[in-house]
Amino acid sequence: MDGSRDSGEEVFGSGPPHRPGRFRVDVRPDRDRRTVVVAPLGELDHDTVEPLDTALEKHADAARIVVDCAGLDFCDSTGLNLLLKARARALGAGARLDLAGLRPPVDRMFEITGALRVFQVYEDVREALADDPRADPSATNRPAGPAADPSPPGPSADGGTGEGSGDAPAPGAGGGRPGDPV
Repeated sequence: MDGSRDSGEEVFGSGPPHRPGRFRVDVRPDRDRRTVVVAPLGELDHDTVEPLDTALEKHADAARIVVDCAGLDFCDSTGLNLLLKARARALGAGARLDLAGLRPPVDRMFEITGALRVFQVYEDVREALADDPRADPSATNRPAGPAADPSPPGPSADGGTGEGSGDAPAPGAGGGRPGDPV
């Protein structure tokens, strides 16, 4: 099911999201459609990833995508890989893809995989939207530190972790959470 609402909101997938096997993605573009909030709701896994993939592809031309994870109950490696690829695509186009509202156990999965060092993560969507990248032109093209490579963190063919030296990203590098020590 793919539909639009009069307010510009779109819905991808099937609802309601909090029933087993249900997953939905709500999309809310801002007034000038340069920033798009994509809100996955339910459990994101191999069987449900298509609506999020469709929504991210459809809005790939946005200057910024904020993925509101507050309604995300679960995310497996398929969902994580989709978000990493969408972030790499956005960076390649001079845009941003940020996360907001990570909750357990999704937050924990992002932490143990090292993905928190890749994404700019905000407490909630309001905080993310208040950090408007148009106010800082360099924010759009900030590298995300050692994990700027679009490949997911984890073991590599050479036996390393793929996570760099383990050092925190440099100040202003764009990785981690606002307020984290650098």
